[in-house]
Amino acid sequence: SSPHLVQVRERIRINGQPISKDLFSKYFWLVYNRLEETKDPEHGSMPAYFRFLTIMAFHVFLQEKVDLAVVEVGIGGTYDCTNIIRAPVVCGVSSLGIDHTSILGDTMEKIAWQKGGIFKPGVPAFTVAQPERPLEVLRERAQERKCPLYLCPELDDFEEGCQALKLGLAGAHQRSNAALALQLAQTWLQRRGCQGLGELKEVPPSTELVGRPVPLAPAFQLTDAMIQGLRDTEWLGRTQVLSHGPVTWYLDGAHTTSSIQACVRWFRQAALNQDKPHDGSEVRVLLFNATGDRDTAALLKLLVPCHFDYAVFCPNFTEVSVANNADQQNFNVTLENALTRCLENQRTWTRLLEEKVGQDPWLPSPLRVGGLLQPAPARGSLLLVPPAPRPLNSPALVFPCLAQALQWIAQGRDPHLAAPVASGAHPHPAASSGAVLLREAAAVRVLVTGSLHLVGGALRLLDPALSQ
Repeated sequence: SSPHLVQVRERIRINGQPISKDLFSKYFWLVYNRLEETKDPEHGSMPAYFRFLTIMAFHVFLQEKVDLAVVEVGIGGTYDCTNIIRAPVVCGVSSLGIDHTSILGDTMEKIAWQKGGIFKPGVPAFTVAQPERPLEVLRERAQERKCPLYLCPELDDFEEGCQALKLGLAGAHQRSNAALALQLAQTWLQRRGCQGLGELKEVPPSTELVGRPVPLAPAFQLTDAMIQGLRDTEWLGRTQVLSHGPVTWYLDGAHTTSSIQACVRWFRQAALNQDKPHDGSEVRVLLFNATGDRDTAALLKLLVPCHFDYAVFCPNFTEVSVANNADQQNFNVTLENALTRCLENQRTWTRLLEEKVGQDPWLPSPLRVGGLLQPAPARGSLLLVPPAPRPLNSPALVFPCLAQALQWIAQGRDPHLAAPVASGAHPHPAASSGAVLLREAAAVRVLVTGSLHLVGGALRLLDPALSQ
């Protein structure tokens, strides 16, 4: 699976656990040296990062003799390097969203075409409810490839005769993921000869089902193991809540419009419906970053209705110097490029708030960037905030790294984080007055979203055990 959140070993798991450091090191060098020895001496180059890890994962699974490998596509499907598997047991396509548009195309139909590229002749495939046109594209791709494609029934359909299914992952969108997981698991169990799980009905190619372009797979009686599996599922960085005293962190790696919408629904349910503390104020903070070619203005607009008191933007670097943490280094992005992106997000947030409330004279005026990137972050804290005549009304702050952003938000009240450095680190009045409010609030609720890499960096700092 990809990307990893804290350590690269998370991408290659056996029985749910990342492979050990020793195993990772052993197989890394085995594969690396073999490729180095056999590449074309004149024109050959080593595989890029994701391709190398994909080759390595296949090698690990073969050497460790796993019974079943679950392989998540990296980007798209048709041209993804995971798509060299010629005869998988079953394929699944989850809910489609607009993402990686420079590679996959800028419409749901183009993206559906790419995703359908994993379909294989005679190999059953499943998908969940999709908009009409993308679903038709998936059906056409399945017909091209002589692949039987089925639509998953709703999770509610599996509850007949058993109690309401509990999911370990919060959020309504996880119900369609769970329905897909059940169908994939059931297909594998059928292949292994397990009986009594509900048989798939073969649908003649000429059959057109009225109003439904893809036939519906039958629901089936769930085993106790399936019910327990859904209940006990954990996946870090997705609708995850960390309660650290008065500071509660809500982490979700949403980074598309559809996933941010799901994240907002979850956050409102998990955080904003909580009773206000009786003994003081509640402060809400957004910590956001987005990468790649994503439309950050569209993502931020969806977050405005959560009524954050502060919006904090920072790059995905955990520290200004990342020399000690190769797992979270991104060699494709410089700190200056990442900070420029944060400044654009800051301006966008300020503009969205101005549009929302009209020309409120108290709101921060749009930021002028001139000269703000001059201080070298390595020489000390760099804090960038637009001028704001009063502390509240969502001032937008930019920090050069996650450690400084988290320290400012927590103000020494999270036992897992060091307190912020007091020596003039936050010279701006908005940051200083905000620090007072954050220190005195009875509850601080922080939503971290926009990027799985951002969430991973935050988790590394908030839960140090994950780095072991």
